[in-house]
Amino acid sequence: MTVSLRGLKCVLPTFNFVSRRKLLRLFFTDTLCRPRSSEVQLQRAARSSDRFDAPRTFLGIFSRFGCVSDSQFYRRTSSMSSNDSMSQRMVWVDLEMTGLDIERDQIIEMACIITDCELNIIAEGPNLIIKQPDELLDGMSDWCKDHHGKSGLTQAVRDSKITLEQAEYEFLSFVRQHTPPGQCPLAGNSVHADKRFLDKYMPQFMYHLHYRIIDVSTIKELCRRWFPEEYKMGPRKNSTHRALEDIQESIKELQFYRANIFKASMEKKRKVVEKAGNNIS
Repeated sequence: MTVSLRGLKCVLPTFNFVSRRKLLRLFFTDTLCRPRSSEVQLQRAARSSDRFDAPRTFLGIFSRFGCVSDSQFYRRTSSMSSNDSMSQRMVWVDLEMTGLDIERDQIIEMACIITDCELNIIAEGPNLIIKQPDELLDGMSDWCKDHHGKSGLTQAVRDSKITLEQAEYEFLSFVRQHTPPGQCPLAGNSVHADKRFLDKYMPQFMYHLHYRIIDVSTIKELCRRWFPEEYKMGPRKNSTHRALEDIQESIKELQFYRANIFKASMEKKRKVVEKAGNNIS
């Protein structure tokens, strides 16, 4: 665990002298004795406390050593979460791969966008093309050869100098800038497929995210069955099979469903509230 002096200063004044001494001892022991090998670079990036979660980290330490009660810990951390709109953000990701075989295929392109809960874009992250060996590209299926060849992605992969490890570090640094650890879900179209590759090839990136996902393709299928008329009016995808464009289309698609499917008039809301009140009484 790595903690920052800035975060330390924010919580120290709220505790008594004995508690402060315990935290300072733990902080300096951990900081000075922590290994510095390059092998833990990604782990340090993923696990280190940033300006969003430092107070929560310290409260957890105090709870562990008995400096605050469990009830105090949960009350304080709950209030942090409820007041932090950053925890409601969505991490949109799209991958292009050499295929769908998790044991054989690899990631060749990745893009990432952060939106708030209203689907407004907060930040557009890296859009990286990842170097893969020619043998892997030559062994792709006909579909992949055709689509990645037409889009120019295959040649871009051959020309790229970016390794998978470098890409993970770039994306991890980006999401840590804009989202608190462990709270924001992965989002995208058929994003369950992307998640399988991310779990295997970019585990530290996934460690930062919430375990839940927001899959627009699920909403699409429900809309097609339950709201067929609205479904027909939905935005049509260009199917460029390039990561950044696919994310942008996915966000627009979910914006459409939100505006046309997830809508409730004031009258409907009033009826729901009245019904809930009657059930309680």
